[in-house]
Amino acid sequence: MDIIISNSSNQPVFEQIKQEIKKAIMTDVLKENEMLPSIRNLAQDLRISVMTVKKAYDELEKEGFIETVHGKGSIVSAKNMELLREEQMKEIEKCIDKIILISKSSNITKKEILDIFEYLYGEDK
Repeated sequence: MDIIISNSSNQPVFEQIKQEIKKAIMTDVLKENEMLPSIRNLAQDLRISVMTVKKAYDELEKEGFIETVHGKGSIVSAKNMELLREEQMKEIEKCIDKIILISKSSNITKKEILDIFEYLYGEDK
């Protein structure tokens, strides 16, 4: 599993780690019950603080994506399909918000946006 973090991002490093791991889980790069790197090893690999990785893991656990087994480390939780679907819906909403903002500032009508959507959605992607 490759985690890419950017020092130039406005997003905190722990959030970048959390998002990368969530993406890996949602796309089956990380499978159910698969072990995550230890907090210490991941911090060492990324050359960041152990506390930063711990915060990312804590948030992932709180959100139900991973489980921590005392003495063994952290594993990917059994997939909760509703949780994954909700995460994907939130991501779609963010993208739609950006589309609305751009279209309103450019005087592009809702109909024009829907036409583009219908055209692109109909294509094989």
